[in-house]
Amino acid sequence: MITSLKEVILRANNQKKCIAVASAEDKDVLISLSEAERHGMATFLLFGDALKIRETMENNNLVFRNAEIVHAKSAEEASYEAARAVSEGRADIIMKGLVDTKVLLKAVLSKDLGLRKNDLLSHVMVYELKNYNKLILLTDGGMVMKPTLKDKENIIRNAKVLGDILELDPMKVAALSAVEKVNPNLESSVDADELSKIFKAEEGIVVEGPLSFDIAISHESAKHKGVKGEVPGEADVLLVPSLEAGNFLGKSFTYMAGADSAGVILGAKCPVILTSRSDSSEAKLNSIALAVLMTLSKEENQ
Repeated sequence: MITSLKEVILRANNQKKCIAVASAEDKDVLISLSEAERHGMATFLLFGDALKIRETMENNNLVFRNAEIVHAKSAEEASYEAARAVSEGRADIIMKGLVDTKVLLKAVLSKDLGLRKNDLLSHVMVYELKNYNKLILLTDGGMVMKPTLKDKENIIRNAKVLGDILELDPMKVAALSAVEKVNPNLESSVDADELSKIFKAEEGIVVEGPLSFDIAISHESAKHKGVKGEVPGEADVLLVPSLEAGNFLGKSFTYMAGADSAGVILGAKCPVILTSRSDSSEAKLNSIALAVLMTLSKEENQ
């Protein structure tokens, strides 16, 4: 089991995967790319305003050995060309730069590029918390606003791809709600119960719920409340009931608990690195490393 983001970075070193960056004229993105190059993780196709990209590099003393700058007139063009580079086999990974998420995803989902793989694309953040004994995945706090029961099932299946890469066997999923018992008036509790039944016979994955957040991550809380199972106190994945819940919880990890993190989109034929504009260059480097591991896993399974 991979238990730290440092180990993710170590495994991604010297793999030299090609990353197509959409709207690369972003300081923190370019700093993270420079660090990724230093580790030998990747080479780069930088799509965007060529003048601004060069200015940002010069203003921050960044020099790349293996980066090609490709001018694009707009964020839409930069996003489409980055996605097309992957579709044509010139790149392995897409990364969000200074562009709105919806613009990037529209390009990724373009029918003519054929990058869509699963019925649903979903976002996963991986957090390293000082007071938890392993990495914890949070999904979906970045894409699917109000997931249906079927959406939640697909979100879990997407997360399983990452769970396999992080060697979680079985991957323990806490279907979160505000309660530990099914309440017909609380949709998250009803869905959590249904999900636990859907995945009951599935190999390599355990889904339990409804579980409150404290029970999912604390043996002491689970014991105090008399909640038993494989997941309480041992959750690998926190399945949140809405984008808002995931957004609040993830940002509390970062800003209140000082967690280190990485973020990717799952469900496309390639990893899509999606981090917040406010995320540090360190978090972006972690995300690059995670995406590199995803491409290695894809190659092994082909």
